[in-house]
Amino acid sequence: MSAPAIRTEGLTKRFRSGQVAVDGIDLVVPRGAVYGFLGPNGSGKTTTIRMLLGLVRPTAGAAWLLDEPMPKEGGSVLPRVGALVEGPAFHPYLSGRANLVRLDACDATAEAGTSRTRIDTALERVGLTAAAKKPYRQYSLGMKQRLGLAAALLRPRELLVLDEPTNGLDPQGTREVRHLIRELSAEGTTVMVSSHLLSEIEQVCSHIGIMGRGKLLAQAEREALESDDDVRVAVTTTPDHVAEAAQVLEALGLLDVRVDGVELHARLGETPPESVSAALVRAGVDLVGLDVRRRSLEQLFVELTGEGFDVAR
Repeated sequence: MSAPAIRTEGLTKRFRSGQVAVDGIDLVVPRGAVYGFLGPNGSGKTTTIRMLLGLVRPTAGAAWLLDEPMPKEGGSVLPRVGALVEGPAFHPYLSGRANLVRLDACDATAEAGTSRTRIDTALERVGLTAAAKKPYRQYSLGMKQRLGLAAALLRPRELLVLDEPTNGLDPQGTREVRHLIRELSAEGTTVMVSSHLLSEIEQVCSHIGIMGRGKLLAQAEREALESDDDVRVAVTTTPDHVAEAAQVLEALGLLDVRVDGVELHARLGETPPESVSAALVRAGVDLVGLDVRRRSLEQLFVELTGEGFDVAR
């Protein structure tokens, strides 16, 4: 198996004030994955990304990008990595295109003869072709974010690290960024997307890491996180059969049976849903409805962190 695109061991950042922004995390981002780095603002996501890219030195621990130690091998590995961190910064009096020309010229590893073509392609991919000649100071927040994405895409990248990539974008722009991430992933690029928005993570990511108060609280493939043992069943019956239904669920060994009007909830465990419906019918219970409910990503986040979640833009 190939080495992970990103790996850390005990990565920690403690500031002089004593605040521990990142507390001994062990990230593993597989090659080819779209890794959703999920957590509320202030959870340590951006500090982690800055350490990964060599922008901040860790207090303890180690990090590897594309199997190279950081920041020791940053000079050789970073040209293979595209990044958008904490909002882009460009020269305000230059146009979007001129800013990209300057950035590309500063990259000693870029091929000068293909600069114009690559810049045109990057602008087109983020929807900025029409505004390419417009001064950066006149760009909206969403346009600035798009230009930052274009800068990260000036050349093919093995790894793309995006910190809140849809910040300031309207719904259409957000959809375009999601499509772009899927497209890049299909081309073989590993993408790490840091976000506090559930919709971004749910729609594009194959793997998820959840941060809270500087700690990595969970990390796995998305399906594994959502397919845990906390599957519950909701049974709807008639008022006259609520008590009988509860007795049937308990007799089947279902745990945490709760009654809410004519609806009963219980933890399903290893019991097949069809066994529940069959037992209720055999007992003469009027079965109005039966619904199997798995724990959602939002519920998992709240359980792990104790915090609410921003689920919509």
